[in-house]
Amino acid sequence: MRALDIMQRLHDLRNSGAIADIPLVYSPSFVAHMPKGWAQSTFEGHAGARAMLLRIRTAFPDWREEILDTIETANKVVTRYRSSGINTGPLDDVLPTGRKIVVEEISIYRVADGLVQEQCCLVNDLAFASIRPPSVAVWATKG
Repeated sequence: MRALDIMQRLHDLRNSGAIADIPLVYSPSFVAHMPKGWAQSTFEGHAGARAMLLRIRTAFPDWREEILDTIETANKVVTRYRSSGINTGPLDDVLPTGRKIVVEEISIYRVADGLVQEQCCLVNDLAFASIRPPSVAVWATKG
C-alpha cells in the first residue's frame, strides 16, 4: 500500500472515530510527538493512538480533517490538513463552549510495513485558544 493511501486511511479513521480500525493504520510501536503545550505531548502504541483519537473526538464529536497538501518520500509523508469541529465536550481541563474551531495542522509521518510508525505534529494552538473562555485564552497564548 502506498504511503499516501495510508494517510487517507488515517484521516478517514480520525473523521469516523472508528477506534477498532486503529491496528489497520497505526503500528503497535507507534509514537506521536504532539505540541508541548498539550496536557500530554507524547502518545505511544495503539493505546496512545486511541487516547489521541478519544481526546479530540470527545471534545469535538463532529471532528473532520481535510487533506490540503501532501509530500511523499520513500518512508515519510507530510500532510497539511484543515481540521474542524464544534466543541461540545471537555478538552483536557476546559469545559465545552459550543464554539466551532477551524485549525490548520502539519504532520510528518514515518511509514513502514503499511502502518504509521511515528507522527510529529504542528498545530495552530491559537485556534484552540479561541474556544477557551477569554481569561484562559489570554493565558494560553502568552505561555
